[in-house]
Amino acid sequence: MQRVLKLDPRDNVLIALADLKKGETVEHAGERYALLSNISAKHKFATQDLPQGAPVTMYGVLVGKTSQPVWRGEVLTTANLHHEAAAYHEKTSDFDWRPPDVSRWAQRKFMGYARSDGQVGTRNYWLVVPLVFCENRNILNLKQAFEEELGFAQPQLYRKQVAELVKAHREGKQLPSTPTEPHGNGNSAQNTRVFPNVDGIKFLLHEGGCGGTREDSNNLCGLIAGYLHNPNVAGATVLSLGCQHAQIDILRKQIKRRNPKFDKPLVILEQQKSGSEFSMLSSAIEQTFDGLVQADKARRTPAKLSHLCVGLKCGGSDGFSGLSANPAIGYTSDLLVALGARTILSEFPELCGVEQDLIDRAESRDVADRFIHLMREYEKRADAVKASFALNPSPGNIRDGLLTDAMKSAGAAKKGGTSRVTAVIDYPEYSTQSGLNLQCTPGNDVECVTAQVGAGASVVLFTTGLGTPTGNPITPVIKLATNSALSQRMPDIIDIDTGPIISADASIEQMGESVLELAIKVASGEMKTKAEMKAQEDFIPWKRGVSL
Repeated sequence: MQRVLKLDPRDNVLIALADLKKGETVEHAGERYALLSNISAKHKFATQDLPQGAPVTMYGVLVGKTSQPVWRGEVLTTANLHHEAAAYHEKTSDFDWRPPDVSRWAQRKFMGYARSDGQVGTRNYWLVVPLVFCENRNILNLKQAFEEELGFAQPQLYRKQVAELVKAHREGKQLPSTPTEPHGNGNSAQNTRVFPNVDGIKFLLHEGGCGGTREDSNNLCGLIAGYLHNPNVAGATVLSLGCQHAQIDILRKQIKRRNPKFDKPLVILEQQKSGSEFSMLSSAIEQTFDGLVQADKARRTPAKLSHLCVGLKCGGSDGFSGLSANPAIGYTSDLLVALGARTILSEFPELCGVEQDLIDRAESRDVADRFIHLMREYEKRADAVKASFALNPSPGNIRDGLLTDAMKSAGAAKKGGTSRVTAVIDYPEYSTQSGLNLQCTPGNDVECVTAQVGAGASVVLFTTGLGTPTGNPITPVIKLATNSALSQRMPDIIDIDTGPIISADASIEQMGESVLELAIKVASGEMKTKAEMKAQEDFIPWKRGVSL
């Protein structure tokens, strides 16, 4: 197995693919390097003596500058390297893209739910959502009422364990041993479902809608409208208090903006006009049940792969993310774009330092200028709350080799493949243009995935090097491990292992093709993701300018 890797001829660092020890000598491209430090896998060392203030280059781009002298063979750390990113400017040249050969998928179909507006869903959910946090308790009341009676409730695995412990304690017996972890598809209620063609009824909770800025409330209405418009949703129940900033008429305007002919069953109830809580919830139950009857009439039918909209996300990233899983789904994105589908690359704080590449790949000057505008606006908002993109890497990122935001961004951007950028959308706008879309969101895992689904993502590809259980209420999230050790350590959250790229047992292209095949199976309902099996249903609206 190769022990070190150089990503670009312009780079002045090598990446350790395995743990290296101080004093040993490693070879690469005919050069020998005597190591001055222990270097853990995923970390980097200098290929030449670097004085203080010297630029450090990875992926052929600036990822930082030395804060003190670093010698050839010495490991880079946060003590000797600080964030520095290349400046960017307007688009000045045309971009020529050669798409990959997609002939083997040209006639492929997935089995999806065709909606009247032309979109095709990968799931068929009923959504129950509050317009304001004051209604969260009522949402939970509806959840308790519906899930078990309709056969959608998850098995009470942990409740059973607690009950056994309580029983043993009361009887003065030795506490039982930890139970064996269950296996299976997490869908034991399938045979008891009242509505077999409805994949579930999903209940969202949030802390917004009032008390913040009007912009926050308007964006929340736009996000909810995006979820209602998402093809994975058959219909919805919305609860409003009545006096909050996030008003029903704002929601209706946002829905109309996304689809002037919106015709999904939609139940909207306002508590301050309904009288008692009992009266409102009883009405909500009756109307929701009627809506579920309609939703159950949907059936999966064949659809072209061009109807897919795929979110591209990384979280809990490590030093291998930009070498394996990220470029793998980047190739998947290129395949989907060549097939006429939409892909969404988000996380603006994690595009820091690679902006110029994306600008140059923009389909038009207008697309490029919008990206520049949104990126600079985001930077200003971060500055206003005494933050900056440089603060994006988490302690886990840093421990596993991502020392600066520019270094993290250079690898994160690989998720976008090599295709043209056909559209740039602001939060919480909806994507409509085929091809690679850039979406303004934070890097925060849940806020980003929440936004991608609100922009229409019907499947999300999510890479992780450290492990994260992130999922979404209405869209399947496929989790990809950047390294085989993670896949073996946390198999209950990982759907596919891209570690074979690191061990040279698979190419990026081969892995990207495998990811596409898995995505087609998930989209067709042939298999559930691990996040779906665990009912990982995270939903956090973004408050602009606060989160990185």
